[in-house]
Amino acid sequence: MKTEPQDWNERSRELALLLSRCALGERRAFATLYQRSSAHLFAVVLRIQRDRAQAEELLQEIYVNIWKAAASFDPAHSQPLTWMTSIARHRAIDSLRRAQAQPQLVAAPARDDDDPAPEPPAPEGGGPLELLQRASETRALTHCVEALTPQQRQSVALAFYDGLSHAEVAEHLCQPLGTVKSWVRRALQTLRQCLERAAQRDAAAQPGEAS
Repeated sequence: MKTEPQDWNERSRELALLLSRCALGERRAFATLYQRSSAHLFAVVLRIQRDRAQAEELLQEIYVNIWKAAASFDPAHSQPLTWMTSIARHRAIDSLRRAQAQPQLVAAPARDDDDPAPEPPAPEGGGPLELLQRASETRALTHCVEALTPQQRQSVALAFYDGLSHAEVAEHLCQPLGTVKSWVRRALQTLRQCLERAAQRDAAAQPGEAS
């Protein structure tokens, strides 16, 4: 019999129980699971699939996948919300790949558990010049991320790309909440300073325009 870790919070225990009941085919448990987690997963999908209507369709497909795969959830390997978030992210990215599009991951600020669900990101246009600028920024970001400590990189990845709150990141990493908040804050400061220096170098490398 699968048992969840003793240090999980009440929410994780509830989601794990709901998943185990879904694995037994309990539709009422599935409805409750959807109610407890759909806002979080929808925000994750919207950061990848920017079209709201398509994101809503994807969310339904994701929960069908969760329903079918509930029996495979292993609490020894991950927490329930992390497991469901992984399914949502992979399903959303796969949908973009099938449409021959590149996923556009939009970093959303990490939030505390008592914060309201994040608002959907506003659509953004992208011409050729903007795409080139984004490519340059991506290379600079990759370089700057390498300057972070492993703990900072993992904290930022969980908070910004998996959409976890500070408390969920702390729970995932088995670290005090204050420590995780400090890691994220210092990581963002380091990234901002590094990116500012990269932008200054790029500006200095640009040839001057003739007057």
